[in-house]
Amino acid sequence: QFSDAGSRKEHVKITSESKPGFLERLSETSGGMLVGLVTFLLSFYLLFTNEGRALRTAKSLDEGLSLAIPLDSIHSVSQQNEGRLVHLAGALSTSKPLFDPSYGLSIQAVKLKRNVEMYQWVEYEDSMEYEENGEIKKETKYSYNTEWKSEVVNSRNFDREIGHKNPSAMAVESFTAVSPNVQVGSFVLSKGLVDKIDDFKQLSLSNLEDPHADVTRGGDYFYHSENPRHPEVGDLRVSFFYAGLSGDDPHLGSADKVTVIARQQGDRLVPYHTKSGDVLQILYPGDLSVEEVFQKEHESNTMKTWALRAAGWLAMFVGISLMTRIFYTLVDWFPVVRDLVNIGLKAFAFCVASSLSLLTISIGWFFYRPLWALLIGLLSVVPIVVVKSRVPPKKQQ
Repeated sequence: QFSDAGSRKEHVKITSESKPGFLERLSETSGGMLVGLVTFLLSFYLLFTNEGRALRTAKSLDEGLSLAIPLDSIHSVSQQNEGRLVHLAGALSTSKPLFDPSYGLSIQAVKLKRNVEMYQWVEYEDSMEYEENGEIKKETKYSYNTEWKSEVVNSRNFDREIGHKNPSAMAVESFTAVSPNVQVGSFVLSKGLVDKIDDFKQLSLSNLEDPHADVTRGGDYFYHSENPRHPEVGDLRVSFFYAGLSGDDPHLGSADKVTVIARQQGDRLVPYHTKSGDVLQILYPGDLSVEEVFQKEHESNTMKTWALRAAGWLAMFVGISLMTRIFYTLVDWFPVVRDLVNIGLKAFAFCVASSLSLLTISIGWFFYRPLWALLIGLLSVVPIVVVKSRVPPKKQQ
């Protein structure tokens, strides 16, 4: 394998600007309050719609589990299952191999991806701000390193392009070829199912010859370089990846097996529309039972639901923090008071965001599961009760 160790250069740039006055800081805070209000309102939409989506998906999965019919054979099409949700597992097959004639490569697979990387300059920056003589100074260290990148890095945006200039385009382009006809037994997979076959693995090039005089093979890469051991900016290297091996290969092994749940339409497997309005067309690698497939789908739905809940809470927390930032600006001339106000505002934003998030989630559940909605609604009061209990009672006059 050729070495691709880069060379690093760096320089430091210091800029300064006068410290903003009170009115200027107040103006910036007002703009932040507007952004915070928009973020705050969007968090309600995200949290509410997420609960409806999660419950609708769970209901659709339960419907699919009750209706899915395991096929006795994948090599014959039964008209009795026309329009019904079916479950089958088997090896992938394609009508013809995928080619890349430029490099003399072919493979019997669902997808073949050519990945092209160019040796380029990459800029990194590390900034630090400090106050000196009534001015705010910003010290930025720019460093440049040569690396292999699959996208063109625009050097015109560099702080110092001289000596770090990259080509504006690649002479060879990346692409992904997809087989037009993918089957499991006698059944043809829909485009949506084929899109789910994305477990790409790098293809070994050890059995291939150099395709051109100006191309050198090193490890699992083809190099467009005069000296691959010491590449120059603008040199290219090409690697290949495949997904869904669909034929027995002496070097790669036997065809990949997949499990599919979809609606049978003739000899095609197409999306199934549930009563809840969702679409079921599921594909997993390996040989899985109906119960295992739907268990994985429920787990995926749960993970997505919690991720969106966290995103909604964070958006609400940020929105409240921005809207209350004006109180911090009003006292930022007094360091001790400023720090205390900052801590108080963060605690306030945390508690309010937690309560409102739980309340919004409970409202979303109310339309589907009222008892759970009531329980979550009661939990939404807990953060406020905790904060109130920590406030010391007023002294009696």
